[in-house]
Amino acid sequence: MPATKFRAPEPVQLAIAQLRPIKGDYQANLAQLQELFARVDTLEPRPRVLMLPETALTGYFLEGGVRELAMTAGALVGDLDDAYRASVRSARSLDVVIGFYEWWRGTLHNSSLYVTLGEGAPDVRHVHRKNFLPTYGLFDEERFVERGHDIRAFDTSWGRAAMLVCEDAWHSLSGTLAALDGAQVIFLVSAAPARGLSPRDDGIPGPGSIARWERIVRDIAEEHGVYVALANLVGSEGGKLFPGGTMLAGPRGDIRARGPLFREALVTAPIDLRDISRARADSPLLADLRTALPHLLDSMSDIRAGIPAAAEYDPAVEGPDEHDPLVHPDVHDAGPASAIEVVAAGASGEEGPPPMTIDPELAESLLVPFIRDELAQRGFEMAIVALSGGVDSAVTAYLAARALGPERVLGLRLPYRTSSEESLAHAQEVIDALGIQSRTIDISGPVDAYLENEPEADASRRGNVMARMRMIALFDLSARHHAIPLGTGNKTERLLGYFTWHADDSPPVNPLGDLYKTQVLALARHLGVPSAIIEKPPTADLVQGQTDEGDIGVSYDTADRILDWLLHGYSPHDLAVRGFDEEEVALIRKRLDGTHWKRKLPTVAMVSPTAIGESYLRPVDW
Repeated sequence: MPATKFRAPEPVQLAIAQLRPIKGDYQANLAQLQELFARVDTLEPRPRVLMLPETALTGYFLEGGVRELAMTAGALVGDLDDAYRASVRSARSLDVVIGFYEWWRGTLHNSSLYVTLGEGAPDVRHVHRKNFLPTYGLFDEERFVERGHDIRAFDTSWGRAAMLVCEDAWHSLSGTLAALDGAQVIFLVSAAPARGLSPRDDGIPGPGSIARWERIVRDIAEEHGVYVALANLVGSEGGKLFPGGTMLAGPRGDIRARGPLFREALVTAPIDLRDISRARADSPLLADLRTALPHLLDSMSDIRAGIPAAAEYDPAVEGPDEHDPLVHPDVHDAGPASAIEVVAAGASGEEGPPPMTIDPELAESLLVPFIRDELAQRGFEMAIVALSGGVDSAVTAYLAARALGPERVLGLRLPYRTSSEESLAHAQEVIDALGIQSRTIDISGPVDAYLENEPEADASRRGNVMARMRMIALFDLSARHHAIPLGTGNKTERLLGYFTWHADDSPPVNPLGDLYKTQVLALARHLGVPSAIIEKPPTADLVQGQTDEGDIGVSYDTADRILDWLLHGYSPHDLAVRGFDEEEVALIRKRLDGTHWKRKLPTVAMVSPTAIGESYLRPVDW
């Protein structure tokens, strides 16, 4: 008989979509997905698999709204099938991977679905429910959904796959289980916010969190000889910035495709399953693991049972022949011990917090779309900024002008009769440099009218009245121009409570609130803020001759460094042994601990099971 010719399988064409869903609007997002289906249908080569991010049709930070937008997998499949058939020219099949909030057996889950659409009825291949639910930092996921308890691979029309959801992949065992179950491709859906502005030399674009995700994806792929595809959301949800950064890693841990940052995109790439065999032949780690697995499972059983490890070894042989070379090998030629190089670690033996130095270009690339997205989600087209003549308000105005265009930014000067002429001039310099709209309103009349009733008011009270009057003007003109007020307070001021409560902190959108003062100054230099504004001593300009650093008691540079160490979990004693001035640390610590109330909403007596902000939870941007 003639030999049968072997035909190599065609590569699997993959399309990964990084999307910006409209928060909480399932129908609008489904309509956008229908447009995406139509776009995919026109591509050549036509994708066989379309992958979408975690919670792609609802947004991620839904809090108490999860139960309203969660749905059964069957209901989602029906909607996907209808949208697909309404958008494509012919019913050619398409596999879809999509993350969603799921109702399953009466419980809520953060899940990922794999379904084949097109020819015939939809074919659900697998539903994966997120195992690891983050409850740290800005996450509180386990409060709203239940954990899944399985990681399994499954068959598709082209091969074998597995799915993970976001934090699942941070635990190395997850990728191991998927690979042991035969997965050739691991689809990793994610809604991972961007974090980390420090400059890096690793060549990976974007914030530090993108570099961390790349390490995770590459490590899973290389260790197990699998493809790993990552799809991540884009956009801003309540100040959490999703950067996109889609990527595909090949089975040698090489990055095959990478999506852009901070904008929607459809990334296409072929997956050649033959590469898996080549990679595993060169590095058979998965085969080694399968061989060792029974013994490792024995160890796992002992660990779970709490059985301590036994120190098993052979004792020394009694009465050995001292001339036996196997017992006493000749070591006289080893050289003197002084030839060994000694490498000493730092004296403390501990690392400090991440560097405070920022990449200002990266900061701009996060904050500009943040302003744009927040305004769009809240239904505003303009922004209004109170320009004090200081660097913080100037930076906010520069960012707003780049995000929206100068014609959609209103700069508001609000002088009091004792305000510095220099401050007024510097505010005008920003207006002129950017070409934004402007208005000047003297607040002396209404402030004085009130203070006539309080002649004993000291300088602090008088300054607070001025600050609150400025917010009255800012919010009133916001209503007139349908322009959202942008906050200008930096992280240092917020942590030290160095602002007027219900005044400086009132604007609902603040691009600078997570940047220390020294970081704002670095961003100002990058944006081209006039040097006279950057270099002058910072002042609230509420009392003549007052400066911020004079009020705080230390320089901003010192305050920022102390705050950064304290926020990363180091104690005053830790700082003292590292050379910080103990009195300065105590001063900053006292201000930090004594002003928590200024960073919180009013304390409400909770007398019902639906207390607002504790039990009744809704995202600020939904």
